[in-house]
Amino acid sequence: MFTKKDKVNGDCLGTGRRKTSVARVRVRPGSGKITVNDRAFEEYFVTDMERRLVVQTLEHVGHADKVDVFVRVAGGGPISQAGAIRMGLARALVSLSEENFQPLRDDGFLTRDSRMKERKKYGLRGARRGTQFSKR
Repeated sequence: MFTKKDKVNGDCLGTGRRKTSVARVRVRPGSGKITVNDRAFEEYFVTDMERRLVVQTLEHVGHADKVDVFVRVAGGGPISQAGAIRMGLARALVSLSEENFQPLRDDGFLTRDSRMKERKKYGLRGARRGTQFSKR
């Protein structure tokens, strides 16, 4: 399925996207340390909801304290970035072990959230809003 490994040191790779965020996730066996954009995980994500979104994937397959996670994420806001990391982490865990695929797939961790901002159309004020009608 999603078996992507680094040729140099054997890290498992995964790419996650949501809205305008893109996360490149690298997983290697370790002690459970998570690094996001060269900063500590707790320092990068301030709210509890964002942290839960990311850690949820690791806890679901029981790898919370068995792997180190290194993330590069860009674009979007904090929630969007957390969602992108969640998907990228799920893909990387499938690369790590093929037996992780079914539980992650069943609970929607590998499903891409395709909702994006609709583009603005010409003749309109936004994506759908038209100009105000004037009778006179």
